[in-house]
Amino acid sequence: MSDYPQLSVNQATLREQCSLAEMVPLLARHAIHGVSVWRDKLHECGVKQGAQLLRDHNMTVTGYCVGGLLSDPDSAVFEQSLNDNRRIIEEAAEINAQCVVFLAGGLAAGVKDIDAARERALEGLSLLIPEARAAGVVLGLEPLHPMVCASRSVLSTMKAANDWRDQLEAPDVVGIVVDTYNVWWDPDLSQEIARAGQAICAFHVADWLVDTSDLRLDRGMPGDGVIDIPRIRALVEDAGYSGHREVEIFSQDNWWRRDPDEVLEIIKARYHHSM
Repeated sequence: MSDYPQLSVNQATLREQCSLAEMVPLLARHAIHGVSVWRDKLHECGVKQGAQLLRDHNMTVTGYCVGGLLSDPDSAVFEQSLNDNRRIIEEAAEINAQCVVFLAGGLAAGVKDIDAARERALEGLSLLIPEARAAGVVLGLEPLHPMVCASRSVLSTMKAANDWRDQLEAPDVVGIVVDTYNVWWDPDLSQEIARAGQAICAFHVADWLVDTSDLRLDRGMPGDGVIDIPRIRALVEDAGYSGHREVEIFSQDNWWRRDPDEVLEIIKARYHHSM
């Protein structure tokens, strides 16, 4: 039995070092059997081939990244994004992903109406519920840190994610993704995690570096920054979550430049005390 039964590694963590065909066997050699798959990496491999690769190595696919990005006011762009999301749902079902990680999308060029962008993203999400339900795929709402609100996601808090989920009235299809890097700062975090309860479908871990050098691409290894990750894990587990701890580190100047075996050894060393 693995010493890391609830450890998953998001492909973003080894994004620059490994293809899917390289990363899956590497994880298996390290006795890690959880992975979150990125769409571009799956397409490089081929969807059917990637699905078989994951099965052959007994991988639990903790997420498929990313769906959503549905905040554009332009009707043609919006419809194109909806159709792309329908394909994402089909692919997630093919690889047996536990959820599609859903990002709301940011502000389109020239747009300043953030309320309208939020309404648009919520509308798009509602239109995908029938396809997701038919495919047996959970759409996991992931609030992102407010610093990427304009560029990446107008959904910035756990409260907003919970509110959206309540409005959609589709508890079998819509879940919540808790990412320590994105929500650690939130003064309402404890109560909103409790409110989400068993709707939590994924738990992502990375640390916040005090002198972070990039809005997206300078995440820290758990234990290297200021986030009390074990406390947040205790909150999600108290709320009813019993799934994987998924390490998701975007790090253009540090972890993406390291040997992947070294990165995985450090992740395993941190598993029992830093996450």
